[in-house]
Parts: sequence; structure tokens; C-alpha cells
Amino acid sequence: MTRKEKTKEINMNHICKIEGHAHLSLKIEKNKVKSCELKAAEGARFFEALVLNKKVEDVQEIVSRICGICSSAHTVAVIQALEKALGINPSEKQKIIREMLMIGERIRSHATHLYFLALPDYYGFSSALDMAKSQPEKVQNAVKIITLGNKIVENFGGREIHPFLDIKQENHNTKKDYQEIKKHIEETKPLIKETIELFLNIKYPTIERDTDYLSLQDKDYAVISGKIISKSGKINVDDYKKHLTENIKEYATSKFALKDGQLFQVGALSRINNNYMHLDSETLHYLKNLDIPLKNPFYNNVAQALELLFVANRALLLIDRIETLPEEKTEFKIKEGIGISAVEAPRGTLFHEYKINKLGVITYCNIITPTVQNLNMMEFDIKNLVNKLLQEKSTKEQIIQEIEKLIRAYDPCFSCSTHFLEVDWKE
Repeated sequence: MTRKEKTKEINMNHICKIEGHAHLSLKIEKNKVKSCELKAAEGARFFEALVLNKKVEDVQEIVSRICGICSSAHTVAVIQALEKALGINPSEKQKIIREMLMIGERIRSHATHLYFLALPDYYGFSSALDMAKSQPEKVQNAVKIITLGNKIVENFGGREIHPFLDIKQENHNTKKDYQEIKKHIEETKPLIKETIELFLNIKYPTIERDTDYLSLQDKDYAVISGKIISKSGKINVDDYKKHLTENIKEYATSKFALKDGQLFQVGALSRINNNYMHLDSETLHYLKNLDIPLKNPFYNNVAQALELLFVANRALLLIDRIETLPEEKTEFKIKEGIGISAVEAPRGTLFHEYKINKLGVITYCNIITPTVQNLNMMEFDIKNLVNKLLQEKSTKEQIIQEIEKLIRAYDPCFSCSTHFLEVDWKE
């Protein structure tokens, strides 16, 4: 092999702005990516085993600990799955409380990702702490938006992190709380609109591709219910295993998911592409100069910013509705059953499935997180991006920076480190 044909390797270690750890390994031959291996290690998911032989009343408190930033999504998903297994129909008020928990979580999660993880990349800073020195107002805006999300979760779930929903009764608020939340939302909306303008005006790398965008779809912008929608049509949530398969790759400890054997994407970008017709007019205004479907993975940042405004407006409507509903208590009897639930976590569709025996004890649990569903698509996009940058004769440093931006655009999980990665480039 001549020197020009010699294989290059890019090893990006300790990718820490996801839950757990990851390592990216690229091999390049003849100025083209030969292999791309995203070795994500999210940590062993023992939660599926931890809930076995536990009573239904105890499961929610356990699985909400799967993720601090997504604890509301896991809480709502497990409660709804257990209800299906037990034949319980939640009240309208309970449904609204759950959606408000999801809205609060989405606000704080998106704001955290957009300002503290993604934005420093585009301003040339290594972290939000460095960015705060010259752009303090942006960090201040982020904190205010995150605070709104935290307050919503606290009011409807009893506490900011790991909210608790009792399968028998779900109410933690008063009319005074509702009015305070509405006031807080109205005060924060101008900052949310600034966020949309900010991320719409960022210059993103141009890599468009056609893929399958998967999300829930319902009569409204789906959050806690609906059918699974993708380019192949709608499927019932109960049939998710007929279409989604999880596989292990020899170089990774995490699972990789496919839908009907094909790549797909979940998250804010998919939700906007599949459900934009359900957005309110104020949010739709910002889509007027964008082509749907959004095909650039970097536009997941834009989609998250758009969702901030939509869910804020949605919360105002839900609060007006919940004020008219009576207090209700759900009674149930223990019985044998199977329950499956899918909800839209900040990072995409989340699946929970449980089997319960006649004693009310969990005998089976299966959980599929959004990150697992996005890993194959992330590898595909990284490969395409690097090939493009190689053709443009980008430097090693430029390639690494753009890969970082791409991985962060997917928002794999909550930040666990200021520095993103270490790089070992070999020729």
C-alpha cells in the first residue's frame, strides 16, 4: 500500500455528554470512511431485572431512576403500562397531569441541551462556563427557561426530579399553583422565542438524507398516547416488537435498534416532521421558511427550539382545562395482565412493557430508550459527514469539531462532563 492509500484512524475517546460513556472509531482509506464504530456504553440497564418480583405499587419509584433528566417520561410510561395490564382507564385529569409532567421535562431538557451542550460549539467555546464570560445573557436565559420546566414538574409531580405518580391517585396542586405557572409561562415565552430565532440563524453543516422518522401520532401533537407513525404508515404501540428489533454489535456494549430492518430516527426532528400540522399558529409561523420534512440531522436543534414554544402554549391550554375538572381517585384490583406504553421523551419515543401475575408481581419488563433507537442513524450520519469533509479537504481538527456538533445535535443524554472527548489521530 502506498502512503496515499495508507489507512487513517480517528479515535475519539471519552465522549461524555451522553449518559454513560462512548468511543468513536473511524478508519479512512483512499480519502473515504471505511468503517464507523460508535462504541456507546450507557451502562448496564439492570432496571429491567430490578423490577422483577416487585409489586406493581413499587415499580414506578424504581424505574424513574433510570434517568434524572428523563425521569418524568419513565414515570408516565411505567404508570400507563401498568394501567393497561390491570385494565385501568385513567381520568381526564390524570392524563393532563401526566402531560404537564412531560411538558415540564421537555422544557428543561431542551433548554439544557440547546444552551449548555450545543450552543458553545457554534460560538467557539469549549463549555457553557467559558461562553458565560462573554455571553452571560444566554446562560441567564437558559437558566430561566430551565427553571420554568422544573417548576412545572414540581407542581404536577411533587418534586423537580423523579416525580411520583401514585397509580391510585394523582394530584399535587391547587388553583393558586395553576395561576402561578401560567404567569411564569407568559413571562418566559419571550426568551423561548429568542431561542428559536437564535437556533434558526445558526449556520449548520449541510448533510441532508432521506430516512424513516418515527414518533407517536395522535389527534393532537402526541406526547403520552397515540399510534407509532413512520413513512410506512401507522402501527399500534402493542405491536412494537413486530417492527423494532434490538441487536448487539461486537464492538459495543449498548444495543442498536432497527425498524423493519431499516435505519430510523426518533426525537424532536421526527416529531416535527410527523406532527407539524398539529402545531399552534404561533409555532407554525417559524416553519414558514423551512421545508418539511427537515432532512438535516443538525436541525434537531431547531426542532427542539420550536417544541419549547409549542409545549409552553400547550401548557396554557391544559391548565385552563384542568381547572374545570373534578378530583378523582382510581380504584383497581390486582389481576394478571400485560401492558405496553409508549411516550415521547425529550429525546424520542420511549417504550415500556410489563407482565404482571395474579399476585400483582412483575414477571417481565422490557424498556427501549430513544438513544438505543438513534445509534444506527448516528453512525450513518457521522460517516456521511466525514466523507463530505474529506472531499472538502478539511483538517483533522475541523473534522473532529463537526463530528462533535453532529453527535450533540442528536442530544444523546444529559451532560456529564465539560470536555467532550479526547482524540487520537493515527496515520
